[in-house]
Amino acid sequence: MSFDLVLFGGTGDLAWRKLLPALFQAFRHGSLPPGGRIIGVARDELSDEQYRALIRSRFEQVELAKRPSPEEFSRFAALLHFLRMDLSRPQDYQRLAATLRERRAETVMMYVATAPSLFAAVCEQLAGAGLNTPETRIVLEKPLGHDVASNREINATVRRGFGENQIFRIDHYLGKPSVQNLFALRFGNVLFEPLWRRETIANIQITLAEDLGAEKRGAFYDSTGALRDMVQNHALQLLCALAMEPPINAHADAIRDEKLKVLRSLRPWVPEALGQHVVRGQYTAGTIGGEPVRGYREEPGVDPRSTSETFVALRTEIANWRWAGVPFYIRTGKRLAASDARIVVNFRPAPHAIFQSPTGAANRLVINLQPRDGLELHLLAQGQDSRGGARRAVQSLTQVHLDLDFEKRFGSERVGAYERLLLDVIDGRLNLFVRSDEQEEAWRWVEPVLEHWQADTSGPRSYAAGTWGPSAASAMIARDGHCWSEEC
Repeated sequence: MSFDLVLFGGTGDLAWRKLLPALFQAFRHGSLPPGGRIIGVARDELSDEQYRALIRSRFEQVELAKRPSPEEFSRFAALLHFLRMDLSRPQDYQRLAATLRERRAETVMMYVATAPSLFAAVCEQLAGAGLNTPETRIVLEKPLGHDVASNREINATVRRGFGENQIFRIDHYLGKPSVQNLFALRFGNVLFEPLWRRETIANIQITLAEDLGAEKRGAFYDSTGALRDMVQNHALQLLCALAMEPPINAHADAIRDEKLKVLRSLRPWVPEALGQHVVRGQYTAGTIGGEPVRGYREEPGVDPRSTSETFVALRTEIANWRWAGVPFYIRTGKRLAASDARIVVNFRPAPHAIFQSPTGAANRLVINLQPRDGLELHLLAQGQDSRGGARRAVQSLTQVHLDLDFEKRFGSERVGAYERLLLDVIDGRLNLFVRSDEQEEAWRWVEPVLEHWQADTSGPRSYAAGTWGPSAASAMIARDGHCWSEEC
């Protein structure tokens, strides 16, 4: 199948760090359909050969295992082309149209890897140049807007030129192998489904922690913050995967219908809950891996008086029969003690204890997302505690766990998130992409938090880099009698 992939922002950070390496891996694995062409678009004055040389030099900075050999890159580079464009000039879109008409590929993908403020304008210009044919698919990166109103405006503009089945709103977390295994765990096995409910689950925790700081994204991050950057999309998508009802089939709309029901069932925010169940923080100078690091306000591109949050912890509930009364805790942040993404499902203790066991001990399922990818099932097993010499041994329980490492089981050559998603775009599969009503519902839920913070002059709580965030996050979960997994 012939395809043209037009990469707006073709010289940008996302393009060379994620998208082009993912396309190369698909090429290396033989998954990329033959007859493809990748057209980088940017304002730079580059020839095709200069663009290929630029990408070759940038590939030296990606992970060693993902770097091409000279021979591999030579073959991959034949797919790469470059077109200089000013995204505000209609005549440049006409030049793009002429380039695409040269061979009339079966599928044309427009990947808009630009500043979110340009999404609507690019889509309008594409439609104006007649580049919204039935064969065209448009891929939009998050964040799509900064609140409900801006999200609606962008989606309305995009839908004036493209049908919903042509719009691929990408959330790379949904492409991660570990998240795919989350769906497989729930809907491919009969073991957990009878237990996946309020009668047996005490609480669920979602942690998306990074030890990195704002790095080179200071200006972007300062205008976005952790709630918009991580919670509104990645964390809520994980929550949906955990809490949704089994879909009737594996088709895109069946899956997305069930996710939408979860988002609509999230308990609405009230002033008391906003004060008690949401914690925001901002990192100060500290130590990561034994090395001193600066605070957020000292990062390049960050306002020295910034009140943008680099940490969020919150508690919510899902108001339906399956989950009524079960707290869901979400935590995400930068410059935390470890780079660790995981989901912890804490089960209720046995209703009647007949053995001695560690205080508060109960079963726990840990779904590791990164850097490890796998499952841990924590159980209680019988040990022997010989007390009082010759007196009889007292039966006691001790904690043990089963550990399944997916990388060891399936190998390290598993398909990465962007590779999987880009191949799905080429094939027209929408299962792992977000529908507009899902996205709008997620914005509607987080918007009261943003408004509450805007009116709160106290600003975010400070936490030292290299810790697990403000102590208020531990206090929040402790009020329910629970603790974060690393504290228990």
